[in-house]
Amino acid sequence: MKEKGNKKAFFSLKAKWSIGTGIGVLVIFIFFSVLLFQSFSSLLMNQEIQYADDALRTANSKLSVNEDEITKKVAVKNLGLDFDSFKKRPNLYKNAFYTSLTRENIGVSVYNVSGDLVFASRAVPVKFNSRHDKQNRIVKTKNKQSIYVMSEPIISRTTHQTIGYVQVTNNLVSYDQTRRRLIFIFLVFGMTAAIAMMLLAYGLSSWLLRPVDDIHDAIRQLNQGDESDALAKVRVPEYSYNDELSELAEMFNGMLDRMERYIEQQQQFVGDVSHELRTPIAVIQGHLDLLNRWGKDDRKVLDNSINASLQEVDRMKSLVQEMLDLSRAEQVEIQFANEKADVREVGMLVFNNFKMIHPDFTFVMDNELTEPTWTKIYRNHLEQIMVILMDNAVKYSTDRKEVHLSLAKTKLEAQIVVQDFGEGISQENIDKIFDRFYRVDKARSRDKGGNGLGLSIARRLVEGYHGKMTVESALGQGSLFRISLPLMPV
Repeated sequence: MKEKGNKKAFFSLKAKWSIGTGIGVLVIFIFFSVLLFQSFSSLLMNQEIQYADDALRTANSKLSVNEDEITKKVAVKNLGLDFDSFKKRPNLYKNAFYTSLTRENIGVSVYNVSGDLVFASRAVPVKFNSRHDKQNRIVKTKNKQSIYVMSEPIISRTTHQTIGYVQVTNNLVSYDQTRRRLIFIFLVFGMTAAIAMMLLAYGLSSWLLRPVDDIHDAIRQLNQGDESDALAKVRVPEYSYNDELSELAEMFNGMLDRMERYIEQQQQFVGDVSHELRTPIAVIQGHLDLLNRWGKDDRKVLDNSINASLQEVDRMKSLVQEMLDLSRAEQVEIQFANEKADVREVGMLVFNNFKMIHPDFTFVMDNELTEPTWTKIYRNHLEQIMVILMDNAVKYSTDRKEVHLSLAKTKLEAQIVVQDFGEGISQENIDKIFDRFYRVDKARSRDKGGNGLGLSIARRLVEGYHGKMTVESALGQGSLFRISLPLMPV
């Protein structure tokens, strides 16, 4: 087992979300930035290559008119400059044509057949390699500066012989500066976008995850406080927006409601059982004390005490079973949520069973169901409900032994009606008959073998399946119990 001291460090889901979003945005931005950077770089490089290529082709076309090997004088003359003027002021850019042709960072150098330099428009940054007797294009780096180099042989137009070489160098100053600026801009925008998205994601997650935070706080309160008191007080607020998390909050509140109800049921179960079992236990103890004192020798006392004790034991068994049935009735929505039953079939079964076991009674059925009628209820529970109502009707019909059972349905509900013509219930007691252990006449009810739980069980079962049970009664005229259960969709 891990000790409490080794508890893992807490890392907020909102922080994970915001960091993950920021990293994701940064990765996507880097991907597209690389594509844009490569595209811009390619465009800039193609432009610089074009400048150098224009200069190379212009210089080569002017020099290729010669038949003999290129010399310094020939190179200067062919390029359109006066040799004497060039000696005094060797500045190629005094020529208007060549000035328009070349650019600031482009230099032209001419070499003889041996590879010796005979002319250069500016200092040559890259040494010419005479071994390249064909057109050559390379990019070199010198002092962290990119230089594009193009060279090719000068072919005489008349003799078609190589009479020299020309080389053009383009110092890619603007190209390198633009690339560095682009890198800086992409870095700044990338980091800004990542940080902005992290902040936005944190704010958005804080807003979206409010139900999770409230559930977390509610669970902490439940763990810290008394369970029964905390369940009554702790709830997650309702939210106006409808999504999975707000639905989760509603489900959590529903779970707390069920837990609170179960705890109340458990407490009530314990209290009711302890209260109801007190009397039979006292009776059994009294008879055992009586037997212990003199009942061993008195056969009549012995028989009476044993019979009375056995009756109380049977009543205790019946009471415990009914209490268990009541507890199960309060949990049907979880245990029997997918069950179904045919009201017509179960109604006919219960009706025929009571006709058989109570031949002295008149049972009348009014059945409007001509085909199977399915409701969302466990079959045994529907039978148990109808047995409870029919059994009560028989018990409290002392003078007119007649019971009516009606089966019908509407568009949405199946309806079951049990009517007797017995003692009836007064208006002051009619609202209490569904309470646990309540008896209208406790002495007479106990004689009839009841614990006052039957109607409570029946009503809890009906309500557990989202149905409804009502009662109409008049003292001395009988009672009518009506059950409505939702029909299953076709």
